[in-house]
Amino acid sequence: MTRPTIIATVLRRTGETGVHTHFRTWSDWLEKTGRATPTLVTPYDRYKWLVYPVFAVRRLVAPLSGTFGLWWYRYWHQLFLYLNLKTTLADGRACVIYAQCPMSAQAALTARVSPTQRVVMIAHFNISEAEEWAGKGIIAHDGRLFRGIQAFEARVIPLVDQLVFVSAFMQQNIYLRIPKTSVVDAKVIPNFISESRTDGISQSKIGDLICVGTLERRKNQRYALEIAAAARQHGHPLRLTLVGGGPDRAALVEAAQALGVENDVVFTGHVNDVAHLMASHRACLHVSHMESFGIVLIEAMSQGLPVFASRVGGVPEVFNDGIEGRFIPLDDAAAAARIVEQWLCSPAALEAASASARTRFEGHFETGRVALELFDFLMLDETERNVMTNAPTGEPTGAPVATAD
Repeated sequence: MTRPTIIATVLRRTGETGVHTHFRTWSDWLEKTGRATPTLVTPYDRYKWLVYPVFAVRRLVAPLSGTFGLWWYRYWHQLFLYLNLKTTLADGRACVIYAQCPMSAQAALTARVSPTQRVVMIAHFNISEAEEWAGKGIIAHDGRLFRGIQAFEARVIPLVDQLVFVSAFMQQNIYLRIPKTSVVDAKVIPNFISESRTDGISQSKIGDLICVGTLERRKNQRYALEIAAAARQHGHPLRLTLVGGGPDRAALVEAAQALGVENDVVFTGHVNDVAHLMASHRACLHVSHMESFGIVLIEAMSQGLPVFASRVGGVPEVFNDGIEGRFIPLDDAAAAARIVEQWLCSPAALEAASASARTRFEGHFETGRVALELFDFLMLDETERNVMTNAPTGEPTGAPVATAD
């Protein structure tokens, strides 16, 4: 039986994060295949006269205390999402609430008024949202808010009706960290993107490597610059394009100058059509310290780009080393550069990897294949799932949206 789907997120309706890409692609597929278009619910949908001033307070306090700024962000975004979901779910009609994070899941669990309003959470985050914020340098690793966020996740995630993991790595990690989640009906379903082939639009190669992601510490773009510097020292200078904006841009520009590769590197800032830009490069470089999946990798593979990436998190589930890409070390830029050079200096190897990358994308990550699997999982009826709904319904006593102990 097909149920209406509500996508719940604490993010804005539009954006370029991996989460935005996921629910936008999912919504587009549902519409194109004649299925009911999901309803998107965010904290920004109602009470705008209050929402924006409250959210703006974070801009004032964050420079003084990143920890308090993050607490403010989490509390108020979850509260306004809860209020909007409460209005949406008030009629009690059966539906699937597709929560994009633990905060969204908690808001949905609190707002629903019937067990037929099932809450399904997808685990996009890397290890934990606490780890992500610490990786951005916003909070201290293992500080009070860090521990509070992890405790919040340990309380909320076992209460959802179903779980979607974007990688087996994430499933194993959460099961180890939060053993109670192992009883929740769950499935590993990789991220997916829509067909976006650009053959005939961009044939010339303007760069060797493209590296896409927010310019911030956890994305590790400084290491990409070090690889470019090592390649230059080896006599194989690389044209590197860094795509994305972020707080580290100025520091990265200075680092490029200090490393002597300022003429080898292009900083594009935010780019709307990343696929088109990817198609004008020979390969993709991805050097994040951690990735639960790495959606940028499948974006590159969809354009036939081989990928060079670190062997972390769910990345090994995306491509096969030596076939569609190569794993590179994160602690030896010279060694990483040599691995990159081996393929970039071999047209035959690069051509074979390009064809393999495209084939793997089509067989494992193209929307037409994966979205149907997600749809079928979300729409399983109660007898098929044979899983008890174990979360309370209705408005709880006390603060509905506490996100930290």
